[in-house]
Amino acid sequence: MNIVLCGMMGAGKTSVAQSLARLSGRRAVDTDALIEEKYGKITDIFAAHGEAYFRDLETETARALSAWDDLVIATGGGFVLRQENCDLLKKKGKIFFLRARLETLLARVAGDASRPLLAGGAEKKLRELLPVRTPVYERAADCIVDTDGRTVDDIAREILSRLSGIF
Repeated sequence: MNIVLCGMMGAGKTSVAQSLARLSGRRAVDTDALIEEKYGKITDIFAAHGEAYFRDLETETARALSAWDDLVIATGGGFVLRQENCDLLKKKGKIFFLRARLETLLARVAGDASRPLLAGGAEKKLRELLPVRTPVYERAADCIVDTDGRTVDDIAREILSRLSGIF
């Protein structure tokens, strides 16, 4: 069974996935890193082909990951926007929404130029995206974990303790 992490950029998905992998003996994978390994930088993909093409690459990645087991999967911020991706990942996994307040997200992504959706101002874009994406994350999730003011290891331990209740 896979552990899948979703949430906004800056929610801590990659860091929590690494901690979960260390604590559980599973392998951590990051969907954005997998896409970059195969196709190049995400900012370049967005610039050359647009967001829709990038979302297609996410679905291709979801198809590939749905065949694997015992992974901790950190998804990109928009990965679960497509229901198909959720369905694919739920075949062998449970989805955890790492929820964070706007202030927490802003502090975590401040100055990060590698996120194409934040071009033109992180605060403005996060204020737009958060109310739209939060209900999508909530619907996709089997479990919601609040991350504000918590350490990565604390969040990972909570996820592991909650696994027995949903598997």
